[in-house]
Amino acid sequence: MPNTTSNSGYFLDKVASVNFDQFFTKRNRVLMHIFMWLGFSVLLFLSYVIGYHLVYFDAVLLTIRMAAVNIIVFYMLFYLLLPKIFSGNKTRIVILLLMLFPISIFVWMASTYFFSLFYYALGLEITFGELKGVIKMSADQTFLEAVSLKRMLSQTIIIISLLSPFCFAKILVEITRLYNNKFQIQKEKTALEIQNIQIEKDFLKAQLNPHFLFNTLNNLYGLTVRKDDLAPELILNLSDIMSYTLYESNTEIVRLEKELDFIKNYIALEKMRYADDAKIEITIEGERQTAGLFIAPLLTFTFIENAFKYGLKNAGNAFVKLDIKIENNTFWFSLENDFDPNRTNEFGGIGVENALKRLELVYPNQYKLEIKNQDSTFKVDLKIVLRK
Repeated sequence: MPNTTSNSGYFLDKVASVNFDQFFTKRNRVLMHIFMWLGFSVLLFLSYVIGYHLVYFDAVLLTIRMAAVNIIVFYMLFYLLLPKIFSGNKTRIVILLLMLFPISIFVWMASTYFFSLFYYALGLEITFGELKGVIKMSADQTFLEAVSLKRMLSQTIIIISLLSPFCFAKILVEITRLYNNKFQIQKEKTALEIQNIQIEKDFLKAQLNPHFLFNTLNNLYGLTVRKDDLAPELILNLSDIMSYTLYESNTEIVRLEKELDFIKNYIALEKMRYADDAKIEITIEGERQTAGLFIAPLLTFTFIENAFKYGLKNAGNAFVKLDIKIENNTFWFSLENDFDPNRTNEFGGIGVENALKRLELVYPNQYKLEIKNQDSTFKVDLKIVLRK
């Protein structure tokens, strides 16, 4: 099977494997938020000291103000406004989302203004560096001046640059959680489907065993009455088939050579039900290439059983022809049989549906199945890229 793994696929697989419900506890979320704001505050403090040449005390004052303002806007945005917005109808969501950006800028500038007033009332001021007197300058404004449209437009780029890292981090975490939740739901759904398919496969085996016992024992009785030399071979084939269906096909995949042996034994038993001149042909190419290859057990049995159930009915052209080829880790299966259109126009029913479900679950994007009904002939062509 070709290796299609990419770096992005590896990353998504790792994300999908994380148990967010176990990791994202209340305690861990609180710690992550604390570390996020501490990291931001440290970087902001260093920028004031190094970039603006402020003394440590002044840098701490402005760091507290800026961190507090960003915290107010961040939690207002993601924990108050957005949950309420998305709980409404679609029209309301669009309108409120358009209003969200100017509201956030307004709250950011208003919070900055009130912090400046608070500092000014305490007699705190920046006395050194490039931002000397910035608190008094901000506090001397009226509220309307502080949040005027002109000032909001001039400060937009600064506000976006300060808020965007936190918004990006929050959005990234939420997207990751949504992807993980979607994957877990899909995983549970697939597990249930596989469980249902396993139940259907067990039901198929339950039908298969009595079918073989009834028909094969009748054939065996006839052979033993005639003291035919084929009786020991029939018993051996029956033993191999029963062993395979009862003990070896209980897994998702089996060795390909085991499945091929089952197919050959089954057709050998079916041949004994018909006259020697019945056109029952089986050809298998590439058996030497089966080493290390695996296939879903009993996957083709539905098609083979249907070929004998509906085939060999046309007096003028009765036949069952099976061609199997193994090449380049690919399993090619071609089965053709006659049928009497006056007796049935249905092929397979539930059995074929179950086979399709198993193919989709076990070999997604790795198989191709075509079923053709032409005149009085059925043909099944199946291609599977096998596992190693």
